[in-house]
This record gives sequence, C-alpha cells and structure tokens, in this order.
Amino acid sequence: MLCAVAVAGSSLLAASAAAQQLALPPFRGAGGDPRTAIAQPETTSQASGGYVSSVEPSLGPLGDPLGIRPVLKQRGIEYSLTYVADVLGNPVGGMRQGAIVEDRLNLRLNLDLGKLVGWDGGTVHANAYFIHGTGLSRYYVGNLLTTSVIEALPSTRLYVLWFDQKLFDGKVAIRGGQLAADTEFIVSQTATLFMNSTFGWPAITGLNLPSGGPAYPLATPAIRAKITPDDKFSLQVGLFNGDPAGANRPGPDPDPQRLDRTGTNFRTHDPALLIGEVAYAYNTDNNLETLPGTVTFGGWQNFGHFEDLRLDTGGRPLADPSSTGVARRLRGNAGLYGILDQTIYREPGKEDEGISAFVRASLSPTRSSLIDYYLDGGLAFRGLIEGRDSDTFGVSVGYAHIGRQARRADRDAILFSGVAMPVRKAETVLEATYQAVVVPGFTVQPDVQYIIHPGAGVANPYDPAGRRIRNAAVIGVRATVQY
Repeated sequence: MLCAVAVAGSSLLAASAAAQQLALPPFRGAGGDPRTAIAQPETTSQASGGYVSSVEPSLGPLGDPLGIRPVLKQRGIEYSLTYVADVLGNPVGGMRQGAIVEDRLNLRLNLDLGKLVGWDGGTVHANAYFIHGTGLSRYYVGNLLTTSVIEALPSTRLYVLWFDQKLFDGKVAIRGGQLAADTEFIVSQTATLFMNSTFGWPAITGLNLPSGGPAYPLATPAIRAKITPDDKFSLQVGLFNGDPAGANRPGPDPDPQRLDRTGTNFRTHDPALLIGEVAYAYNTDNNLETLPGTVTFGGWQNFGHFEDLRLDTGGRPLADPSSTGVARRLRGNAGLYGILDQTIYREPGKEDEGISAFVRASLSPTRSSLIDYYLDGGLAFRGLIEGRDSDTFGVSVGYAHIGRQARRADRDAILFSGVAMPVRKAETVLEATYQAVVVPGFTVQPDVQYIIHPGAGVANPYDPAGRRIRNAAVIGVRATVQY
C-alpha cells in the first residue's frame, strides 16, 4: 500500500510545485513555543510537532463531503487525523538483515470550552494511536537509538487526555490529566524533521527512566504549569507519575508496552518524576533581516528506587558467582539538559525558507544510569531546491555514551566468567533525510541512517561466536498524510 502511495506521490511532485508556496503559522514552533527554527518540516511524527496543514483543500468536494468541519469548528470542536507509514530495511549490519512495514494512525480531538459551553480559557484535548507493523530496531538492528519514532508494539491505545486552563490573558496555563513529557519538554524545533526517535525524546531519558519515561507510546497522569509573560520567555514545570507502566516492578513480562497495552492504566501511586525547563527566544520580531533562536535549559528528578547496574545488596559485583544476584537499590535518578535552536540563514525576502541548526546535550551521571551523557545536533534546509520551497533537507547525528557502572559490569562479567565478550561504550546514529511536499499535508520522505556500534557494542545474539553487532545501514521511505 505504501509503495503505491509513494509512487503516486512522486508523480505528483512536479504538478504540485505551484502549491509549494505555503505559509506556515507565523512564529509558532514545536512544543507550542515561539517559532525560531525556520526549517521546521511540513509534517512530523515527533510527538512535539504541531498540526501544520491538511490535505483537505486538495481533495476538493471529497475533502469534507458533508461540510461538517467548519460547523463543528465554529462550535468549538476540531478533529484531525495523521497517517504515517514507513518502509525500512537494513541491507548491511545489525543483528540480521531484514525489512519491515509499519504504520500509525493518529486521531486528535480538541474541544474549545469557551465556544462549546462558555468556559473561558478552557480546552480539552485527546489523542489516540492505532499502531501496526514490526519494528526494525527491535527485531533486526538491535540498536538503542530506535530507527523510527513511530516504532512500537501493535496496539490501539490512548496517548494523552487533558484539560488545560489559561489564566491572566493566557500568560499562565495549567494542564492536568494524562500527559506526555515529549510533547513539551526537551524539544528541539529543528529536530522534528528526523525519523530516528532519539531526535524527539532523547535516548538518555528514554533509557534511564522507568518504562522509558512519559513519552511515546506511553503517557501518564500528570500536572503541568507554564508561564509565558511575553513571546520570548517561558518557564514550565511538570509533575508526572514516575513510572507510566510499572516496568520497575517485578513480573513475568517487563516490557512496558505490554504492561500498559491500551494506555489506560492511569498509574498514580508510583514515586514522582519532576521536570522543569526555562527557555528564552530572541529575534522573534518578524524582521526578515534577523536570525531567530531559542536557548533552553532544564532538568529532571525521579524520586523512585533504581537498581545499581553493577553491585548487589552486599556490595559485590553482580557477575560474581557468590553474589546474591539482587541488585543494590538506589534512591532517585536525575539529569540536566541544554538546547540551542538557531536559524543561521534566511532566503532573501522569505519568511519560512532557510537553514536552521540545533544542538542538545544532556547529563545523568548516576550509578543507575545506562546512559551518562548524550549529545545530538544537526542542520535542516527548507527550500534547498529551486521551485521546491516547502521541501526540507536535513542531516543529523546523535551520540549516547554508556555509563561507568554499566561498563564496569561488562568487565566484571569477563573477569568472573573467563569468557571474552564485548564491553559496551557508546552508540552513534547518522541520519540524512529529505521531506518532499506532494501537496500541503501530504509528504514523502526518503531517509538514510547509519548506526555505529548498535546496542553500544553488545554481542550479537544471532552470532555463535559472540561478536559485536555490526554497524548497520538503514534505508527507507516515509509517507505522511494529515487531514
């Protein structure tokens, strides 16, 4: 099905050049912040990305045959659908070679309570996922930085369901319900172009927090407060249930997606996760001669118990045959991060064409952190090809370094077993992608990734000799339709 979509899309590219003069919503960016990255993509599957445009106008009378959308919108009811389909394969490297097809349908509903029932400043939002297919990283590559942001076990699940109340002319917003941190925290606007999941919710949080943290495909009960006194400064704090699926508790199947198959566990009794973030945006004055940017700093603290990656309850290495086999319990885990999103070039006289860059760095150097530091960065160029003003090209790199305790645990295993085996160090992903706009709301996106030391250098479970998983090349294409 996707192949047909891709072929149809490529045949329409030339015909749609006249439709490429798209005007993105001015100065609104991923995560709901002021838009300072000129090169944000037309469509994105990252959770923080907004709903930009729709294919509805391109469908003519079939776009809204009953004419109900404008009527519902006038009454405060808006809905949208986004369909994302990936075809990906690793012809080189990984645990084994293979190819997959995966897709996700996303249904969103917004209720403006002011229009609907006269409740000023109130909004209700719901988001549900219908996920199908097989994950390339899980079954073929074996990497930590998941190849596709939509990769998840097949399921029909609720993602978020929240009520938001704006106060003081919109300068304060309180949001509560089932929330996901990756929609608003640790967000880079430029990075929403890329397909690898680490450019959304970075691997250091996804691998260090219980159940991967409150991020796709799992959300959790939470409350978030955000203060935006002007269009430059914002401060937000979120208090989340610290384990969305209960993966930190013993059980026959520790996979968090299986522990919460429908997104309706609504766990509230786990130790809390606190996230705080401050951001400052500059050059947001609509002056085409200036280069806007955003600087963000934040941190998180999980107040739960974590397992020492190396030592048991008696202080012996877990690999020691005389060990109790029960990891020492540690109190809490924490991390810090910083982000720079910067537009570095504007096409002369153009508001939404040019080059944007991003850099993110994060630290979590505790004894229970699999990843102790993380870096990523990249460039995106919107309007690179003449006549393709809304297409976006990008290159990026992500690097996750294995923490000291995990590396020492690997050396312990070699020492006590006498068997030579790899010691994990780090994993790196390189990605190049090009998002082509067929018509507004419909994009086709070829993508190439190269994963260095998948699994940070672990042994290949399919290799009888126990050699490391080989570096993997991943190629594929994504088709996205927004309605």
